[in-house]
Amino acid sequence: MGALTLFLIAGEPSGDRLGAALMAGLKLLQPEVTFQGVGGPLMQAEGLNSLFPMEELSIMGLVEVLPKYLHLKRRIRETAAAALAAHPAALISIDSPDFCLRVAKIVKAAAPNLRTIHYVAPSVWAWRPGRAAKMAGVIDHVLALLPFEPPLMQAAGMSCDFVGHPVVAEPLATAAEIALLNAPQGAECGPLILTLPGSRKGEVSRLAPVIGETLALIKVEYPQARVVLPTVRGVEALVRELTATWPIKPQIITDPALKRAAFAAADAAIAASGTVSLELAANNCPMLIAYDMHKLTLWLMRRAALVDTATLVNLVSETRVVPEFIGESCKPTLIAPALLNLLAHPHAQDAAMQLTMQRLGQGGEAPGLRAAKSVLSALKSR
Repeated sequence: MGALTLFLIAGEPSGDRLGAALMAGLKLLQPEVTFQGVGGPLMQAEGLNSLFPMEELSIMGLVEVLPKYLHLKRRIRETAAAALAAHPAALISIDSPDFCLRVAKIVKAAAPNLRTIHYVAPSVWAWRPGRAAKMAGVIDHVLALLPFEPPLMQAAGMSCDFVGHPVVAEPLATAAEIALLNAPQGAECGPLILTLPGSRKGEVSRLAPVIGETLALIKVEYPQARVVLPTVRGVEALVRELTATWPIKPQIITDPALKRAAFAAADAAIAASGTVSLELAANNCPMLIAYDMHKLTLWLMRRAALVDTATLVNLVSETRVVPEFIGESCKPTLIAPALLNLLAHPHAQDAAMQLTMQRLGQGGEAPGLRAAKSVLSALKSR
């Protein structure tokens, strides 16, 4: 296989990480590969010039999308047109199915022979099981993060490889990085609490006030508690604004090395639902999940839900050790006692977190390289 052009689309930070690792793997296996499409800073560092800022696509929730609907429709058309103009060997869409699969539908209709690959299988085991069959109309091959997903995708008519989850290959903090995180603090301090209100503006707007009120209750028990809050560029200004009145001033982090240190050093974490639970598990950090959204969005999702947990650690480990506070239970008076319990019993989740990492491919070949091999194999199998 000679020169190779691929068109990639990612719509949020987790997809940007997946895309960057995939690109690194592809460059290792196929040095002449070039990339076009949409991605964030990590994909751009690997050689992608993004058509527009990826953050425009980081919108969560059925109701929350409505005000941005016309803008997103235009971006879908623009992205599909750019993909067709690039004449790539494949269109590779990464998560963000509401955007990516609409692009793939347009592209596939105009160029039926163009290979389409989707990275991150739809969570048909959790809700909307019909999505796999619908996706099969526009996607040829799927790269799955979870070991139980390939049979579900294959039953719907797509080829699929389990490539492992990238969290198992991400670097952990060094002692020097942890020391750098702790350097500004005094000798006397309480537990370190990691707060993760999300990477989307809607998530942060809903969760930051709840976390702030929760910390007020924690401060009663731990007056010298420390708080760290890693964030991303798209919501950093909003995070700083919404945390300005928190009773414990958070150390806001954007540097990747300090973020790693925060995950490694924290005594417990309050996190928005999503892949962040796997990052916490990789660092053996006790966690609870807090999440809220528009009431109509929540109602619709619950009606379609097929499982009783939204946390990947609970699902992959087949346990329910990570407590969840979602929707009406996302209240400081409920969250604070659970957080205090985590601080009092720091090893209660250890076994489930370790099992999760094993099942996601820890100790094996790097997921980015496995994903790259799967992409190249899918291109050869035509």
